[in-house]
Amino acid sequence: MPKQIPEQILENYSKEKDKKLILEAFEFAKAAHEGQKRFSGEDYIVHPLRTALILSHLKLDAETIAAALLHDVIDDTKVSPHELEKKFGEEVALLVYGVSRLGKLRLPKQNLEVEPIEKRDEKPISLETENLRRMFFAMAEDIRVILIKLADRTHNMETLEFIPKEKQKRVALETMEIYVPLANRLGISTIKTKLENLAFPYLYPKEYQWLEDNVEKKRKEARKYIDRARENLKDNLEKEKIEVVEIKARLKSYFSLYRKLLRYNMDFDQIYDLAALRVVVKDVKTCYETLGAIHQYWRPLPGRIKDYIAFPKANAYQSLHTTVICEKGRIIEVQIRTPEMHEVAEHGICAHWAQKEGIDLVRQGKQFAWIQQLAGWQKENKDAKEFLEGLKIDFFKDRLFVFTPRGDIIDLPEGACPIDFAYGVHSAIGHHCVGAKVNKKMVPLSTPLRMGDVVEIIVDKNKTPSRDWLRFVKTGIARSHIKKQTEINLLGGLQQLRERFFKIRKAPKPAGTLPAGRQEKEAALQKSPEKTAVMVIGGKTEVAYILAKCCQPKIKDPVAVYLARIKGKASVHKKDCQNFKKLAEKWPQKILEAEWK
Repeated sequence: MPKQIPEQILENYSKEKDKKLILEAFEFAKAAHEGQKRFSGEDYIVHPLRTALILSHLKLDAETIAAALLHDVIDDTKVSPHELEKKFGEEVALLVYGVSRLGKLRLPKQNLEVEPIEKRDEKPISLETENLRRMFFAMAEDIRVILIKLADRTHNMETLEFIPKEKQKRVALETMEIYVPLANRLGISTIKTKLENLAFPYLYPKEYQWLEDNVEKKRKEARKYIDRARENLKDNLEKEKIEVVEIKARLKSYFSLYRKLLRYNMDFDQIYDLAALRVVVKDVKTCYETLGAIHQYWRPLPGRIKDYIAFPKANAYQSLHTTVICEKGRIIEVQIRTPEMHEVAEHGICAHWAQKEGIDLVRQGKQFAWIQQLAGWQKENKDAKEFLEGLKIDFFKDRLFVFTPRGDIIDLPEGACPIDFAYGVHSAIGHHCVGAKVNKKMVPLSTPLRMGDVVEIIVDKNKTPSRDWLRFVKTGIARSHIKKQTEINLLGGLQQLRERFFKIRKAPKPAGTLPAGRQEKEAALQKSPEKTAVMVIGGKTEVAYILAKCCQPKIKDPVAVYLARIKGKASVHKKDCQNFKKLAEKWPQKILEAEWK
């Protein structure tokens, strides 16, 4: 049994009270776990020590390190939560309790089938809904609970070979399904990559073996030429008098490499980032100067320059990426970033952790506002299936950044439309949305947005959401607001009808009967609902229109409007009308949403 705490854990903490707290937690945990062994045969205290060491590398506060050392004492020893709180205070005790609560999450046995690796993106999250909600409640209350669980899972995966084989698959699948997406969304690439690579051989042993058999020679070659390229780049940047903090070479991880090979029919020649260079410079201005200098010496591949400084990823990742042709026609990727960006790229949310020395909490809150957003949304959302579906789309898929006319950034999932954008700005904007301009051109509300679009929402305070929007919105937040508001509107409409019904029943019966001609007219109206239907165009009912002769739309047909000015009226088409599709493609600014009422 380790007799003392490793110095690597303490070296990041300068205050004596922090060191004292960590040392006391270690001694307490060591005594509580005395005599217990892991499957590997090691003393149990090795596990909390390793968990704490992973978190100390992320430079988290002393309370988190203490909780990491103590994270198993409630479940695996006779220590009670009350005793823990009395000894270490409420903050540490709550962290340990939160980790204990999340430790009970398990994938249901019926969901232990491993999807083919090429279909992994399509596989739904399979945790039971209530467990998911508990997990995210814990995350929103104190993100450190999730960080301790990620470190705990990392060491468990490092020792997975020692546990019974029938449990290995479940633990590896949980890791890939739950913990890898969480680490990715929090921006902690060091843990995300490690967990993927540790789970890979247990979930896909044949694919892993194929990669091992075929990649080692190529990795050795890549290491040689990337090292030469590193030295050449260093010399060239020195000539340009560009101050470089460091240049590092890296090889693509096994799991990431295999996933990419699948997209290119297992052709290694199509993988340009098997080896990459990472250039760290002092500030943002120097990042762009470095990009220009690199392109003077090595020709860039068209379309392969990505600016994640101007457009950060949802997990706050920032860098410039370029793919260039260097010596002997070799193609490599170069990433350029500042030291602060590098810290965020490696450690994500932990890079902004609010230690008492003072980190910008406002910046941290803005960059990871999705955590609070998720907590608020899941409190409102009572539908289990909808919560899971929205979770997959809103929080674990690729993101895009679009702008308001004032330049504010709205973060949305890929495939989002102007309605999603409107609700992303404010629920009231979404509720009263009647139209949208993208890059100053009118577009249908169902138009998928693209990275960098500038979106302006046109509102009408008399407009209310349409259930038709549910066919094309992507975010669970928009979907939830639309359903809730349309239900409110429906109930209001039913109440009005109820009041009208009772007024009619109380009204005296009219004397006599309708004339024969009037009776026939009323009967015709009953048989022909088109005569009484209302066309709502852009949220308004007073717009003059004609029905297009090419497709002859009828009641209940999904429709849209082309502002053709034919006889001074809008032209209503079926949405699947081929003529309309051509018009919409040619003049998207003349298209408006419409529906029958």
